[in-house]
Amino acid sequence: MSNDQLVADLADRARKASKTLITAGYSKRQGALLAIADALEANMNEILAANDLDIQRGKDNGLNSSLLDRLALSPERIKDIASGARQVASLDDPLGIVLRQRTLSNGLKLTQVTVPFGVIGMVYEARPNVTVDAAVILLMSGNAALLRGSSSAQASNEVLVKVMRGALETGDISSEVIQLIPSSDRDTTRALLHARGKVDLVIPRGSADLIRMVVDDSTVPTIETGAGVCHVYIDKSADFAKALPIVINSKTHRPSVCNAAETVLVHKSVAEKFMPTLLTSLHSASVLLHCDEAAEIFAKALSIDVTRATSENWGTEYGVLEMNVGVVDSLESAIDHIATFGTQHTEAIVTEDKESARRFIAMSDCAAVMVNASTRFTDGEQMGFGAEIGISNQK
Repeated sequence: MSNDQLVADLADRARKASKTLITAGYSKRQGALLAIADALEANMNEILAANDLDIQRGKDNGLNSSLLDRLALSPERIKDIASGARQVASLDDPLGIVLRQRTLSNGLKLTQVTVPFGVIGMVYEARPNVTVDAAVILLMSGNAALLRGSSSAQASNEVLVKVMRGALETGDISSEVIQLIPSSDRDTTRALLHARGKVDLVIPRGSADLIRMVVDDSTVPTIETGAGVCHVYIDKSADFAKALPIVINSKTHRPSVCNAAETVLVHKSVAEKFMPTLLTSLHSASVLLHCDEAAEIFAKALSIDVTRATSENWGTEYGVLEMNVGVVDSLESAIDHIATFGTQHTEAIVTEDKESARRFIAMSDCAAVMVNASTRFTDGEQMGFGAEIGISNQK
């Protein structure tokens, strides 16, 4: 069977099964997600054993530390994934919501309501948690899930899908609503992207290269999730007691993810007071630093080894303990820098001046703006949505 036919067959099975989602109703969709959460925890040892195989294969193939971190599961991460499924189950029903209604002059009544897309394909890289996050969000919204993960997470994804499908077998929702596209052949991705008429929507999640490839090559409509070159700007009115932990958390809490900060910009009027503490703390946290000329002067005074930041540095999503540090003349200069090098994902300002916060928010063209909070809060679970498909930075 060709890859085109394989994907078409999986999509047909998913579409047929999706009818059971629509007829099941809200409470049964909730029950399905709760059953999945319980099954993930009950089968933790099997999931971890499969993940160990992927981790060892990744090490043998020379995967870097950032990718290995994204790939790795642990008892705590599996519990978090299950918790995310339960949070999605607790959300209000997204289907059947009346968005608007009116009666025309001729007496015709118009009502616009929310409905599922149908069959949604996910293309993603080494993070096996996306397998569950995507599936539960799609099921809760009445959509069938066509999942195409990376070969590096093949064993983990296969077990996770088996566990989730097993959890559905005793209910009214067909287990066929979750389909895993084989990842051993790269051409299955192309087949998914070209399955127009079989697949209603494709969403990529991963590196900038993956996202660009999907958006450029797909004949199926796509929602583009963005790479994360995120910034923290320390304003002249910043409270340093807030600013330091915000920067440290934004960079070091989990540097491999897209909402980790890659650059910190400090207003020149507070650089002399704040920069020594900032550089020392980042250096103590084992963060490799790339500085502009002004920040480099402070680093040399502290005998901290840094490199001079280049245009390439400013535009890089590191995904590891590596960060750019710069000094800016004003809030407007910070915004100009972010507009030049950012990816419209998440930007943060630390300030006690409400007008500065208002201007920063108004002038930041991105998916999320944080005021006196870490960039790490741009996350479906942290924002109360249970989980996420991805962070879209499209218009």
